[in-house]
Amino acid sequence: MKTFLRFTMIALLMGFTQVLFAQNSRNLQFFRPVGQDGLNVFETGKADSIEYDGVKVRVGGDFAMQFQGLSQSNAAEAGSGLEFKDLNNNFNLPTANFNLDVQMYDGVRLHLRTYLSARHHAEAWVKGGHLQIDKLDFISEGFMEGLMEYTTITVGLDEFNYGDAHFRRTDNARAIYNPFVGNYIMDAFSTEAFGEVTVQKNGLIAVVGLTNGNLNQNVTRGTDNKPSFYTKLGFDKQISDDFRARLTGSWYVNSGTSTGTWLYGGDRGGSRYYNVLHTTGNPDLGVDAQGGDFDGRFNARFAKLSAIQINPFIKAGGFEFFGIYEVASGLSEGDGAMTQVAGEALYRFGANERYYVGGRYNTVNGKMNEAATEDMNISRLNFGGGWFLTDNIMTKVEYVNQQYNGDAWTGRFAGAEFNGVMVEAVISF
Repeated sequence: MKTFLRFTMIALLMGFTQVLFAQNSRNLQFFRPVGQDGLNVFETGKADSIEYDGVKVRVGGDFAMQFQGLSQSNAAEAGSGLEFKDLNNNFNLPTANFNLDVQMYDGVRLHLRTYLSARHHAEAWVKGGHLQIDKLDFISEGFMEGLMEYTTITVGLDEFNYGDAHFRRTDNARAIYNPFVGNYIMDAFSTEAFGEVTVQKNGLIAVVGLTNGNLNQNVTRGTDNKPSFYTKLGFDKQISDDFRARLTGSWYVNSGTSTGTWLYGGDRGGSRYYNVLHTTGNPDLGVDAQGGDFDGRFNARFAKLSAIQINPFIKAGGFEFFGIYEVASGLSEGDGAMTQVAGEALYRFGANERYYVGGRYNTVNGKMNEAATEDMNISRLNFGGGWFLTDNIMTKVEYVNQQYNGDAWTGRFAGAEFNGVMVEAVISF
């Protein structure tokens, strides 16, 4: 009986999905295109180029798989239990997303993303969703039309718009916008209950938003929770047919004693470099094996946090540059600050720029507390390239070298380094 019900539900779901595809266009209003056409799209624009003709449902997905050929080492003595595990050259478990986008009304769009398969979650997990409002015609025809010509209102429990790096990062299986395999070392990304207002006019951009500061929602949490406030200011201009320039600055602040830790630790997908920095352990010495799903990234976990991120972006013909200057500072007495600097240079070429080569350099440097005598430093170098076989299918290859430099690192991180080649295949539709 259970088997019969299971097959019945699958058949109904497949039939329902076919109906949705048959009766609804995949073109949605104020929507970032999926695939190559969505490259270098940040905030969705205000061009009202698609006529509303009823509810539309867009069912999509993302799939990514990597071949990993990395090696690693540190300064630990053999047999100490702190030395790193040997890594084999092999495939990682593929990741997958299920995406649902719905044109609910003229200028009103819903987004929902579910992680079907992720490194950090074996089970399906709803990453988040939001409602984006670009028109208020559901109140009355033409309501506040002049204001909404430049304004977008977004509410939900999803990633919020701090910085520009999150538009180029890999979101579990949605790796098609990222020219490399890994995300940045300090990966500003979290899914929280939020509301934000975005204004875009004549190339100028302004964002102001508020979150409840929690990654894991719970009404019984203590009174130490505080909301997070964030804002972004900048401009984005297509100056000529071959030259575009963008520059934004973002600020985030949270003064709660348990809520500021999520800005660089909110990703539930896990690091793209699998099992790096994992130690062997030694039960005879009472040394446990160490390592987690997020190793390779860095989160200072300041309980109270202020962060700024400045992002320049230039595209001149086939040349493309994206940068990060970011400072994350603890607001509690004695806290330190960490500074992230990154530069990414690409050259896209071929018919419709289907090929690219480039490099990225990323460093994080600073102290987690003021009393520390030495700076902590992490550096990562990536270089490689990719090929869009179609608008929705791509493959990329990179060489990566990440090092933990200086005397501030102890234990498994002392003298730590991993390097090697990654190959990734990506499908998004």
